[in-house]
Amino acid sequence: MVILIAGASHTGKTLFAQKLLEKYKYPYLSIDHLKMGLIRSGQTNLTVEDDEQLTKYLWSIVVEMIKTAIENKQNLIVEGCYIPADWNGYFKQRYLEEIKYCCLIMSEEYIKNNFSTIKQKANIIEKRLDDSYCTKELLIKENKRNLEICKQYNYKYILIDEKYNISDI
Repeated sequence: MVILIAGASHTGKTLFAQKLLEKYKYPYLSIDHLKMGLIRSGQTNLTVEDDEQLTKYLWSIVVEMIKTAIENKQNLIVEGCYIPADWNGYFKQRYLEEIKYCCLIMSEEYIKNNFSTIKQKANIIEKRLDDSYCTKELLIKENKRNLEICKQYNYKYILIDEKYNISDI
């Protein structure tokens, strides 16, 4: 079984993956770790600012890792912002049968009412060196976009609207 956890920045993807690891003992891959390893090692000239190109570059690698895990009957959780909207088009049906997808989405109201808490909890699992890019407007825009994608593709999503308790997910 492979579990994909998508969502905008600051929605708690890594924390959710960590909780699943603790509960089910499935290892997880943070696509951000793969990204930084490739950037820091000089394997790519892309930078952390190149989101669109990074999605294409990273996803081509992650797809093959997912296929390998499935072929070896291994469980794996993959989490990150770099899962494209058409992720399922990269797999044949036999692989799709072994993949569960979920997107974490915060409502506009939740973001407006809890932005300072969202920023405070940004370092629960990962230590962000620079979080200045994260604005209320950016989070609202990214989460709305992800909700539209989930509805368009009929993907499963978890809407964080009134309160956020990762244990309830």
